[in-house]
Amino acid sequence: MEIFKAGVRPTKKASSEWFTGTVWQDAIVTAPEPARVRALSVAFEPGARTAWHTHPLGQTLYVVNGSGLVGTRKGSPKQIKAGDTVWIPPREEHWHGASPTNGMTHVAIQEASDGQVADWLEHVIDEDYLKSPDK
Repeated sequence: MEIFKAGVRPTKKASSEWFTGTVWQDAIVTAPEPARVRALSVAFEPGARTAWHTHPLGQTLYVVNGSGLVGTRKGSPKQIKAGDTVWIPPREEHWHGASPTNGMTHVAIQEASDGQVADWLEHVIDEDYLKSPDK
């Protein structure tokens, strides 16, 4: 057993290579093999978002506070808010982040496949991000 005391692992600013805007990440779990689970608390400032990406084994998002958006290549983004859970199937191209006017924090849970948790693609352009969201 291993206990990670609060504040022992530093908050990291997310890479601008994979995120637009200011995003903060706190590790929750990076289980050693043979376990595959990875979980992060991710805090997006207003207007911040991920780049397009996929996950080899899918991803679950649990929104802790605020309001945000999640989008796929099909249709308009969907609004998400505190208490919502989102399941994204394996290999589905998607993005997620805060709304333009409000911050959002979610717990992102995914599994590693051969050590890989995500395949990062291009940044989400404003035209896609600012589409009127489906409610």
